[in-house]
Amino acid sequence: MRMFGALAALLFVAFQAPPQPAAAPLVDHHQHLFSPASTRITKLEPLDAADLISYLDAAGIRRATVLSVAYTFASPNRGPVDNEYQLVREENDWTSRQVARFPDRLRGFCGVNPLKDYALDEIARCAKDVGLRTGLKLHFGNSDVQLDNPEHVRRLQRVFRAANDRRMAIVVHLHANISQRRPYGAREVRVFLNELLPAAPDVVVQIAHLAGGGPLDDEGAEEALSVFVDAVANRDPRMAHVYFDVSGIAGLGNWSEHLDHVAARLRQLGLPRVLFGCDGARGGNLAPRECWAAFRQLPLSDAEFGVIGENVAPYMK
Repeated sequence: MRMFGALAALLFVAFQAPPQPAAAPLVDHHQHLFSPASTRITKLEPLDAADLISYLDAAGIRRATVLSVAYTFASPNRGPVDNEYQLVREENDWTSRQVARFPDRLRGFCGVNPLKDYALDEIARCAKDVGLRTGLKLHFGNSDVQLDNPEHVRRLQRVFRAANDRRMAIVVHLHANISQRRPYGAREVRVFLNELLPAAPDVVVQIAHLAGGGPLDDEGAEEALSVFVDAVANRDPRMAHVYFDVSGIAGLGNWSEHLDHVAARLRQLGLPRVLFGCDGARGGNLAPRECWAAFRQLPLSDAEFGVIGENVAPYMK
């Protein structure tokens, strides 16, 4: 009887024990490396693969998606750059070599300004590189993409088809250029849904920063996200392979004023679509450990944090 009594006591303690906090995420789906060449333009401190691995280890995160910043050399915000395409290729190649140092932990994406005449050539070249062929990183803000411009949309359709044909996932910073005050909101996202997603029906399309440019605190980003929420609610088939990463929304700016709203939006999108990600740990962005700690301040349950932390994008499997 004593044995049964002890067993009952253990079971009682087990059931009364407080729930354990969600473990660290399996993957950080939004990271950048910064070569010495790129930092001469961005003025950021360099960050290589070894630095990133140290950050991941400190956070208990095993793997990361590395998004090349090669498009930085083709940003109209910074004016013309001599030998632009050569610098774009070199940055992508540098990123590939960095990823190759930790092939079991890092997976690289090719970066390109989709409006450039050489964009399709660079996508074809990256698709042959084991360190870059997983996917394509597009930064609409940095590249000054305007979804109200029909010529921009035509060029983007070709880029999306090229990625789809090569089975390259697409990570897109969708928010339009802020410094140039380009329009961004519901209308632009409807163009994205109607004109661009159908050009890449077979690959993952990952919307960075919950469709914003950081904390969910501007009207355009909220409009944009609302269109996606409605599409999910209506079971729009174009959303079949669309995911959202939470890079930049935690611990920056006045984000703490929007905790309840962000949590509600994540639930509306559906937690299985939500991918944990931070951003390059430079320029005021948080390192992965601090990023996860900030994200944990959202009013979500441990079970919900567990779902997000265990989500792994198909391109990382």
